[in-house]
Amino acid sequence: MMRSIAFLVLAIVAVSVSAFTGTPLQIARPSVAANRANGSSSLVMRERACDLLGKTANRKARVVTFSHKRIHKVQQVNLQWKRFYSDDLGRNVRLRLSTKGIKTVNKYGGIDAAAKKFGVNLASY
Repeated sequence: MMRSIAFLVLAIVAVSVSAFTGTPLQIARPSVAANRANGSSSLVMRERACDLLGKTANRKARVVTFSHKRIHKVQQVNLQWKRFYSDDLGRNVRLRLSTKGIKTVNKYGGIDAAAKKFGVNLASY
């Protein structure tokens, strides 16, 4: 009798422990090839940041209403897809630049000089 009660308590403890542990989190991301094999989308979300300057959104902006309430808002970066010809690579490079980044490229005379100045590897674009 005592053995059967001990066995029953042990079984209940084992079931409750396995019920509360849950499934482990998936740390590694599946590859793009694996996504295409199972038919899911290969779309990857990118950060809203300039590829050249690294400018991101201003999250400290405030709007002051007529009643003088201060409401927080997010000022997004004005990002544009822009295609430049790289003399070093001998091909076009498509970058997502802020409007200030486009002005910077024009100031330095080309995408190669600007990328060298800011340490950007154009071969990955």
